[in-house]
Amino acid sequence: MIRVPRHVVEEIRAQGAGSYPEECCGALVGRASDGRKSVVVTRPFVNRNPDSRERRYYVGPDAYREAETWARAQGLDVVGIYHSHPDHPARPSEFDREHAWPWYSYVILNVEQGKPGIMTSWVLADERDRFDPEELECP
Repeated sequence: MIRVPRHVVEEIRAQGAGSYPEECCGALVGRASDGRKSVVVTRPFVNRNPDSRERRYYVGPDAYREAETWARAQGLDVVGIYHSHPDHPARPSEFDREHAWPWYSYVILNVEQGKPGIMTSWVLADERDRFDPEELECP
């Protein structure tokens, strides 16, 4: 289960709408304990995909390292990644699966015609063959 406070949900929704028709992306920073993750803040990334930012996001390793370093300096951890799916359902693609890491939460926001829609969360199975749905709590 991942807990994402309402203000963070609204930040992600605003970023998804503002990035439309391209995918937005960023790190979910917070804490994990007892099998639960709790997000405190986001660290937006720049989508550096050179070809089709409307269908894919790319973030280089330096951006991930910077987010992890920043999180640790705050006494927090990167617990997941979020991104939008412009005009597509809020479920992971095969491309998402191929580039994901187990344990991390992957929050996906559907953005239809520039309007933020459904938000879901997923965790890559240890076998790396599928995503499993994750309960998303938004108090």
